[in-house]
Amino acid sequence: MKKIVIASGNPGKLREIARILEPLDIAAAPQSDFGVPECPEPHVTFIENCLAKARHASAHTGLPALADDSGICVEALNGAPGVFSARYAGEPKSDARNNEKLIAALAGQPNRRAHYYCVMVLVRYADDPEPLIAEGRWHGEIIDMPRGTNGFGYDPYFLVPQFGRTGAELGEDEKNAVSHRGQALRELADKLKRLG
Repeated sequence: MKKIVIASGNPGKLREIARILEPLDIAAAPQSDFGVPECPEPHVTFIENCLAKARHASAHTGLPALADDSGICVEALNGAPGVFSARYAGEPKSDARNNEKLIAALAGQPNRRAHYYCVMVLVRYADDPEPLIAEGRWHGEIIDMPRGTNGFGYDPYFLVPQFGRTGAELGEDEKNAVSHRGQALRELADKLKRLG
């Protein structure tokens, strides 16, 4: 497997995925390079949405496809925003409005524990009966004031206790070493190596 299509148009995700796949000598191209339309994500679980996106991209391109579905799950909000993380504040998608809504929802809430969750699915072809599945969780807590300029999404409000910094204050390599997406990609890479 030398070339795969990434079932995403999110520039931040594409950069993180391409950087981690590079040592495996796998070229990754975004689905936009092939004119793949956006896939509906009607499901309430990350895994179902992820599998749908991977199958959709593979069906349109004829290539193996890698999809991820990820979001932030806040304990005090019963796991919300969850699968709705990218559109938490509605359309059009807006990191700023999503973060404002999250901070407002947590006003006066002492429990700020949260984790990013990521599931990745790689299908070799659209109807692959044995998709490779990997996942990762990155634990932290939500703070009220943003810090840092790196990252995207909820990163400026996501404090990582082990570093005392937010996801947006971590360098790219530092973040990839501990993030939910980095964990999932490493697990996926291990599975790919075992396939030979």
